[in-house]
Amino acid sequence: MKYMKLGSKPDAFYAQGNCRHVSSDLATDVTIIVGEVKFYLHKFPLMSKSNRLQKLVSGAIDVDSNEILLPDFPGGPKNFEICAKFCYGMMVTLNAYNVVAARCGAEYLEMTEDADRGNLIFKVEVFLNSSLFRSWKDSINVLQTTSSLLPWSEELKVVGRCVDSIASKTSVDPSSINWSYTYNRKLTLSNEIVDDTTKVQDRSASVPKDWWIEDICELDISLYRRVMIAIKSKGRMDANIIGEALKTYAVRWLPDSVEALLSDVHQQRNKSLVETIICLLPSDKGIGCSCSFLLKLLKVAILIGAEDLSREDLIERISLKLDEATASDLLIPAQSTQDTKYDVDLVQCLVHRFMMNENIGQDSNIVLKNEKNTDDFVLGHGPLLNVGKLIDRYLAEIATDPKLALSCFIDLSQSIPEAARPIHDGLYWAIDIYLKEHPILTKAERKKLCSMMDVKKFTANASMHAAQNERLPLRVVVQVLFFEQVRTAAIVQNTNSSGSLEVSRSTTNTDEDLEKSEPQPMTLQKQMSQLRTTNKDFQKNGKLIKEGSKHKSAIQLLPSRSRRIFDKLWVVGKGNGMGEAKSSETSGSSQSPSSMIRGEVKESPSTARDRRHSIS
Repeated sequence: MKYMKLGSKPDAFYAQGNCRHVSSDLATDVTIIVGEVKFYLHKFPLMSKSNRLQKLVSGAIDVDSNEILLPDFPGGPKNFEICAKFCYGMMVTLNAYNVVAARCGAEYLEMTEDADRGNLIFKVEVFLNSSLFRSWKDSINVLQTTSSLLPWSEELKVVGRCVDSIASKTSVDPSSINWSYTYNRKLTLSNEIVDDTTKVQDRSASVPKDWWIEDICELDISLYRRVMIAIKSKGRMDANIIGEALKTYAVRWLPDSVEALLSDVHQQRNKSLVETIICLLPSDKGIGCSCSFLLKLLKVAILIGAEDLSREDLIERISLKLDEATASDLLIPAQSTQDTKYDVDLVQCLVHRFMMNENIGQDSNIVLKNEKNTDDFVLGHGPLLNVGKLIDRYLAEIATDPKLALSCFIDLSQSIPEAARPIHDGLYWAIDIYLKEHPILTKAERKKLCSMMDVKKFTANASMHAAQNERLPLRVVVQVLFFEQVRTAAIVQNTNSSGSLEVSRSTTNTDEDLEKSEPQPMTLQKQMSQLRTTNKDFQKNGKLIKEGSKHKSAIQLLPSRSRRIFDKLWVVGKGNGMGEAKSSETSGSSQSPSSMIRGEVKESPSTARDRRHSIS
């Protein structure tokens, strides 16, 4: 820290209770009262430096009094003592913590060049401009002292000059920074022992762009606001660094507990802090701050009752990057007027705005594009797919709330288009949790809830679980069983078709080779041998394919209990004359899917061999 010494005489002031005296052979002839402290001084040294004291002493003489009252002296008795010592020529040390007070006191006493050359105002200004404003940390320390000296520090433009000094230094190229700063968030320097020259070079090269963030976090919110506005106005600071600075300040000053946040002592300060941070967010709403930080800020803003404009600004920013959020980020506590545990309406509002920003909605063209080119769809609509997964996870979180209405759950689930949910596993798990936590749902309500699921979009794990889930309506279980059987049949058929196609290509190539060439007897014999070898290999491969198909089918088939239920339902449906109707609803076929699968899997070996010989 830089300092400046004024005067050369030793300090002769001493205290006796609330009185201050000067050791001198001459008797004091004036008493100056500052606050509760009385200073017994001499008129001449004071009047030689201060135009104001000249007027006050002259006025006191006219009324035959030697007391002068200075009730509004900036900086109080301690600061007046500094000014008085300067008038006596005694040694005074100025630094970043008392220089603003000395400047305000000198202005109050009118210690200008008119009264005496090289007066206190002149010397303080030289110290500020040539030394303190050129130092990073001294500029911050000076700025911190200005709050207690308002409005004097503001009128003397000390605050503005400090702010400009700090803002200018944040825009300096990091490679040219040679002053001290605080940076505890990351390790930027190596711990290796090197010589001093290498240390300086490494330090310069490793200065991060956000080196200044932690130091200005010590400022009061009103001063911090002015500094950040000045930094942003210069237009040279990246929006992501601005966002990181605001996040660091919020973490530094906002309390962790809800009780401390809402305490009567600090609630107003916390409210002002949150509203100021929201006001300072980068103008480009799509960049600068992470979605997680914005959601946490929104939680605090709701708790402390921030202004509607501030909350609206946050909601708009969050909706632009909702795809970056996590389910835990969205667990915003409900307000006192709501029955649910979490504010589901707010999340639905965020989803609605996200869909508007994405300009997507329930457009069928998106589905067609997805069917034509899945890769292009995923690349072009990654945020939409992320939001779909996010909402399914969020539904699973809030499904445990016993007060969550069915209509609210369904509305939120249907707030995203089908294109955002290509797989329905997440939705299934959320619905299963809701059914478990709400056992009193009626049959119609369970049917309505489960109608949102498309069992054709289940993975094998979800299908296996759903087939044995007693909480699901029976109709859904039947649909799961049917489509799982159809899927298994398709796998078996594709496997057999692939094996037949390979053999056909092999025999065709062999015939073409025989037609094109005129081999010698020995060569022809070799080719016939190769052909027989190929045929034998194919027979082996066919058996292997069949065995693999059986094995794979055994793995893919659902548990025997579920299959028996399905077959029993099918038989009952045919027995009472409703077979066709029920089969059309579930499978679109008049034949039992399980029997159809068994028929394909248990095909006789002779038939398979005949088909293989006919192909070859």
